[in-house]
Amino acid sequence: MQVESTRMYRVREVAEHFDVSVTTIYRAIESGQLDALKLGTGKGALRVTGAAVTAYAHACAQAANDSFATGAMPTTATDHTLTADSNGAHATRPT
Repeated sequence: MQVESTRMYRVREVAEHFDVSVTTIYRAIESGQLDALKLGTGKGALRVTGAAVTAYAHACAQAANDSFATGAMPTTATDHTLTADSNGAHATRPT
């Protein structure tokens, strides 16, 4: 899937892009590693922007590179957290 930064994606589409389960994407959203927007009232619908998908992919790649460089794999998915500054730029930081 070619990710367009201004497009909004359904959780299922994001899961297919990363070849992971929908549950994995929901966990990333709940933990704050992947930004998502809730649309509507009540239960609503979650949508993920293309920019958030790109930032999440970069954060995952960085975490993998860091783990490979140190020879140790992260023990949990929260070893690195995706954060956004006031300009909307994303970065990872160790937790």
